[in-house]
Amino acid sequence: MSVADELIKDIPKGLLCWYDFRTERKVIQITEQEDAVTELLRDAKLEVVCISGKECIAFASNKENIGAFDYAVAIGAIEQSADVKVFLKACKSLLKKDGVFLLGTDNRLGIRYFCGDRDPYTNRNFDGIENYRRVQKSLGKNSGRAYSKNEIEAFLQESGFINKRYYSVFPNIKNPQLLYAEDYLPEEELATRILPMYNNPETVFLEEEFLYTDLVKNGLFHVMANGYLIECSLAGRFSNVKHVTLSSERGREAALMTIIRRDEKVEKRAIYKEGCTRLQIIRENAQELKKHGIQVVEGELRGNAYVMPYVRGEMAVTYLRKILYTDKEVFIKEMDRFREIILNSSKIIRKDDDGAILKYGYFDLAPINCFYVEGQYVFFDQEFVQEEYPANVMILRLVNFIYHGDFEAETILPKSFFYKRYELDKKLEKWLHMSNIFLAELKKEKELRCFHEVYRRNAGVVNSNRQKMNYSESEYRRLFIDIFRNAEGKKLILFGAGRFALKFVSLFAQDYPVHAIVDNMPEKWGQKLNDIPITSPDILKDMEKGTYKVIICIKDYTSVVKQLNELGVKDYSIYDTNIDYPRQKRVPISFPTDTKTEHKKYHIGYIAGVFDLFHVGHLNMFKRAKEQCEYLIVGVVTDEGVRNHKHVEPFIPFEERIEMVRSCKYVDEAVEIPVNYGGTRDAYRLYHFDCQFSGSDYVDNPDWLAEKMFLEKQGADMVFFPYTEGTSSTKIKKMIEKSLL
Repeated sequence: MSVADELIKDIPKGLLCWYDFRTERKVIQITEQEDAVTELLRDAKLEVVCISGKECIAFASNKENIGAFDYAVAIGAIEQSADVKVFLKACKSLLKKDGVFLLGTDNRLGIRYFCGDRDPYTNRNFDGIENYRRVQKSLGKNSGRAYSKNEIEAFLQESGFINKRYYSVFPNIKNPQLLYAEDYLPEEELATRILPMYNNPETVFLEEEFLYTDLVKNGLFHVMANGYLIECSLAGRFSNVKHVTLSSERGREAALMTIIRRDEKVEKRAIYKEGCTRLQIIRENAQELKKHGIQVVEGELRGNAYVMPYVRGEMAVTYLRKILYTDKEVFIKEMDRFREIILNSSKIIRKDDDGAILKYGYFDLAPINCFYVEGQYVFFDQEFVQEEYPANVMILRLVNFIYHGDFEAETILPKSFFYKRYELDKKLEKWLHMSNIFLAELKKEKELRCFHEVYRRNAGVVNSNRQKMNYSESEYRRLFIDIFRNAEGKKLILFGAGRFALKFVSLFAQDYPVHAIVDNMPEKWGQKLNDIPITSPDILKDMEKGTYKVIICIKDYTSVVKQLNELGVKDYSIYDTNIDYPRQKRVPISFPTDTKTEHKKYHIGYIAGVFDLFHVGHLNMFKRAKEQCEYLIVGVVTDEGVRNHKHVEPFIPFEERIEMVRSCKYVDEAVEIPVNYGGTRDAYRLYHFDCQFSGSDYVDNPDWLAEKMFLEKQGADMVFFPYTEGTSSTKIKKMIEKSLL
């Protein structure tokens, strides 16, 4: 089993791994087949009997099984049950008088379905929300269905389960990250804690995590939970846990859970025994921070848990956001104060172009891991430490956490103010990269890339889905789809000089030359973006109507649309980075029309590479690809791209490399790969190829497998060719270097 498969298999254990099972007891698990939860129950030293939901009722009719079990566990079972009440009564009959039934179930009124997720039982939107009234009874019966909290409560009550406690589960019962007891509510902003997961991310049109705060304030948090774990105790004795935070995806050595108990104790536990050493690290880090005057929540190791007192205090991120809205000057002082805490958290071993380098950098010295209590910042869960680490990484995290998802905060005091104030802007990309790399490795993002590809939403897709809802079909097509309509012979003006404009220029400027870029920010006037001048929108006043077309390259474009209308500009479109726009083909693509001619497997093929020191291995790849496609496009990485992504200098300059590729008889078209937009997805959106060909050394690479999944969704393929044995640019370079030495 691969690392990814092992990680994915273990994720569902989070629903029950925190539960304090009594050992040496009997449990019946209602499941179609043994799974990760079965393994969890056995690891908890329970005697496990597994039966399917269909077998449950017959199993309960056997007198020997009545009252034979201490626990019954059913996850996702009532959704498939033909008669829920009969099923639940059967489960109850199997329990001893003091037995416990643990029921995991979906919620048809979960917030994810209001955000656009498809119902898993009908594969359509909103069916569950409407209580399946538009679904034929036979379809609902055969495919299953979910229930609301009110319906589940009625089923349990009528089945004899009187004593119950609900735990709301996010993002869902298959991928649990957070559990909240029904009488406990979040005391922090959850947008930075939860990564939503969906049955079908392609239909989602709302950012779910930014709705939780309003759900809490309006009493809807538990009613609209995405799923529930329900503890049904026949004796009325319940777990004393009221909240659990899980990090199951990190792998056995790093997976931890935080448990808040009703006795005012907080436990940090390793989910697996391999992670117990991390609890010792948390204690050591806390002790080290105290030596430097940093206030921390003190705890102690007790067996396999690091136990801390429950702190009644406001989360630092909440406090800082609040004062941003009430007193800007105080907010700046508090941000400065927090920054000083980071700088004082360890010895500064040197100061250089990267700013202060700390002997130990505590990565989670951040406002989401901190309380504000009686005027002091008190930190907790300081699990991670990096030796000789730039303080600016943590300082950037401080700023970004405060502004995360809060667009209004930018209008009060933009985060760029702090980027400049703390000199983060000098190497902003470096600090972002270091932070992202650390988190990606911790959360096993690379290993789980294909898993996330299936279940995580894409921000661009969400944005596109929202646009479709705001316009009629004809308006949407005119504004967002046919953006190059009527552009022939006109001067193309981009409105916006940010990352959307950079992407547009990188991908389309060769086919659609940009005359100028206009922006509302005066500080950008006179600058250039990819050698295109940036100027004031006032130039539009002096341009003759009908001689130009404006393409808006801004995410929040509504104010610009209003501005253009006021200027009398009517010929404009809006660039959506998630839409596949057709390129202006500079070389005609023709395919055999003669019915007697044998067609190749693919029409358009694509290969990307550096092709430094062009050799027979490259030639063989082109030849194999051309044998399978009618028209072969080869993308060549620029010199800057080689430096940025491979961190080496190419032997042969780009102009010569692309000319050699272009001259190969198997290549129909050689194209420049844009520096920052050279991935498979951008290439597909440009060229709409039927197959991408690649070397076999990437066949097991999680990133490439995720790209393969993307292409398959579009109806395209990815084919891996074996490299020519004994030949590669790397080997040739080593031979040259050896000869020179």
